Amino acid sequence: MPRIRKAVITAAGLGTRLLPTTKVLPKEMLPIFTRGRSGQILPKPIIQAVFEQLFDAGIREFFIVVGRGRRLIEDHFTPDMGFLQLLRERGRELYADELESFYERVSESEVIFLEQLEPKGFGDAVLRAEKLIDETFIVHAGDTYIVSSDLKHLRQPLQVHERWNASATLLVREVYDPRPRGIMGGELVENDVWRVERVEEKPEKPWSRLAILPIYIFEPEIFDALAETPPGKGGEVQLTDGIGRLLDRGGRVMAVRLPEGAIRLDIGDPRGLWEALEISYKLAANPYLNRS
Repeated sequence: MPRIRKAVITAAGLGTRLLPTTKVLPKEMLPIFTRGRSGQILPKPIIQAVFEQLFDAGIREFFIVVGRGRRLIEDHFTPDMGFLQLLRERGRELYADELESFYERVSESEVIFLEQLEPKGFGDAVLRAEKLIDETFIVHAGDTYIVSSDLKHLRQPLQVHERWNASATLLVREVYDPRPRGIMGGELVENDVWRVERVEEKPEKPWSRLAILPIYIFEPEIFDALAETPPGKGGEVQLTDGIGRLLDRGGRVMAVRLPEGAIRLDIGDPRGLWEALEISYKLAANPYLNRS
């Protein structure tokens, strides 16, 4: 996998479709199920699962964009050695070991929290990191988690990004109804790889069924494009619109199809949360179900 060190994880949305649960609790702190080191099934905040996956892919510098629920996320990412000691004193070694493993990853990383004071959109959230990143980086939504063998959903876009000397590389999948999503179209240049020519956020009349997933590889030039991008759908600065501005500026944008067999978990709405819990529990109970 090509070397990349920095990631922006967005976790500043209001989570309105999951109210009243998300009045205080950020949706990124809602759980999916994972298989612990000792084989037990554990609920884990989805943002922690995203962080650990990116850590395992080699990322060591994390910029987490937070909003109203920032203290809960920051507290979760703060090692609490007193709590670990209490768990061990009470014989809860399995849980202590899991938390300690997470704390070790946090301690080996640089984790910086960036505040988005108002919900101004995905593009604005990414722009919060403008003054801190001057190299290739990943953007990953904190409410979406993808399961794939050997981290193919990260490895393949990174390889395409490097091979094509791209300004941005998108991860896409075909969907039945693209209207609630950002979509893209372009020239197929390799098997499951496109050179992007056009993007649109939440189209009323979709002209493509290839939806953009919230995992991206960017060069720093995306910041200049986002700075020029006016508010779009919903009165927010949309990352899709920023990618469109990047195309207008002559940037090369590539897209890679989500690997076959990869499983996407998205807790953005009640149905997505239920499916994420059901699917992740089955995967945790039987990890051999996914060998994409």
